[in-house]
Amino acid sequence: MLTERQRMILNAIIDDYIRSAEPVGSRSISKRGDVGFSAATIRNEMADLEELGFLEQPHTSAGRVPSTKGYRYYVDHLVKLGEVNDSDLTKIRSFFTEKMTQMEEVIQHAATILSSLTNYTSIVLGPESYANSLKHFQLVPISDDAAVAIIVTNTGHVENRTISIPPDMSMSDIERAVNILNTKLIGVPLIRLKAKMHTEVGQELGRYVDQCERLLGVLDDAFNTEDENRVFLSGTTNMLTQPEFKDVDKVKTLLDLFGETPTLMRMFAGQPVGIQVRIGSENSHEAISNCSLITATYSVDGVSAGTIGILGPTRMDYAKVIGLLDVLSKDMAVLLGRWYK
Repeated sequence: MLTERQRMILNAIIDDYIRSAEPVGSRSISKRGDVGFSAATIRNEMADLEELGFLEQPHTSAGRVPSTKGYRYYVDHLVKLGEVNDSDLTKIRSFFTEKMTQMEEVIQHAATILSSLTNYTSIVLGPESYANSLKHFQLVPISDDAAVAIIVTNTGHVENRTISIPPDMSMSDIERAVNILNTKLIGVPLIRLKAKMHTEVGQELGRYVDQCERLLGVLDDAFNTEDENRVFLSGTTNMLTQPEFKDVDKVKTLLDLFGETPTLMRMFAGQPVGIQVRIGSENSHEAISNCSLITATYSVDGVSAGTIGILGPTRMDYAKVIGLLDVLSKDMAVLLGRWYK
């Protein structure tokens, strides 16, 4: 448990380091009007905070920098989450007055606004299959061994993909299966289509369709929604402006990660509702072990519809980023809620 004086000094050090990106010394802290302790007192407390693991001393510098533990304490106990400033709020709200007809356009625009307001990298997942349900399904034969699977969602989004049809499979069986699926699966979220198809729908198919198991395999390909989640990034080169990322190899590893959509999706998997902050080594992927990732989920009718994230150095402006994500995620939920209704 930190004393009130240690809390005040730790807070001042992190605030200074966020602004300057330079190790913070006791003299600079003593000159702050909101601290009120001598340089000697601050120096002693900094030594204790270092021993407790909240601060680190890089190289031979006399100054200290926050550790992951220090940032975690700061986020959990010290950071002041004020209101989003009027200028930023105006930019966010003006975004929701623009005419956008595609959900992808909304998501990409949200990513762009976040990266421009923070000067960090924004990562937005959506639209997720949780929020898209099946409105209509069709299989259109294009040759003896191939067909185009057409999926229309409740939001009007149309997906199509070419799938293989076994040459000995009856088209009448396929048509019968499509009719059953359109009867049983309308309104089912895309993410749950396969599970429902293999349970209750699969049982009914077995009563009316020959080669049921083989046909289910064909339909699995048609309903392959693993790639339906889209990852939108903006400000991917913003990290290049941060002094922590002057190392070319470090930046390359990070930029390589931005190109790995499945990896990014796994990083965001299972996000709890609300704001989540992962700092430094708390991130599972080594490429961002020197970064902080702050995420916010947005929901429609209580169902997760996507996740908004900001990736930046551990020396990021936590108060500003958390405030922006809180406002934007709530506004996104309202906007998408209107679309789905």
